[in-house]
Amino acid sequence: MDLAELFAVRMPVAEIIVRASAVYWFLFLAFRFVLRRDIGALGIADVLLLVILADAAQNAMAGGYKTITEGFILLATIVGWNMLLDALAYRFRAVARFTTPRALLLVRHGRFMPSNLRRERLTPDEVMTKLREQGVAHLRQVRHAYLESDGQISVIRYDDERPATPQNNITPG
Repeated sequence: MDLAELFAVRMPVAEIIVRASAVYWFLFLAFRFVLRRDIGALGIADVLLLVILADAAQNAMAGGYKTITEGFILLATIVGWNMLLDALAYRFRAVARFTTPRALLLVRHGRFMPSNLRRERLTPDEVMTKLREQGVAHLRQVRHAYLESDGQISVIRYDDERPATPQNNITPG
């Protein structure tokens, strides 16, 4: 086994970075604007990072790239984009608005918002299933229900102004 050959870089580094960046941004936009309700509890960027890293790591390990170093460059580019987006979203509100979808109102004062349900391709039965999981027996109990950026549905009931979903227990210090 020739270690120098194993870690050599045959593909231009710029090409690896451009390829990784193009795939990252294509998938980021697809997750951000198309797949929100299917994501679950992880954020879009988190799921995207996992998917791309898994594929890139598989290619690096299985020899899709000729050397390990080329795989490392690809992975570093993908992680770098993810870290940069997180840092920019933390620092700049406009970036945060772009990277994280706003909560979408699904129920207002006990009534479904049909246009918003259509927009996310959610049926009233799907929403009612999620509401029942949070202890809501009847739609009339719901002041507001939102599809959150992570794909979860949060509920504000008439009898309780606090969201019905568990929140981080933050106590004032």
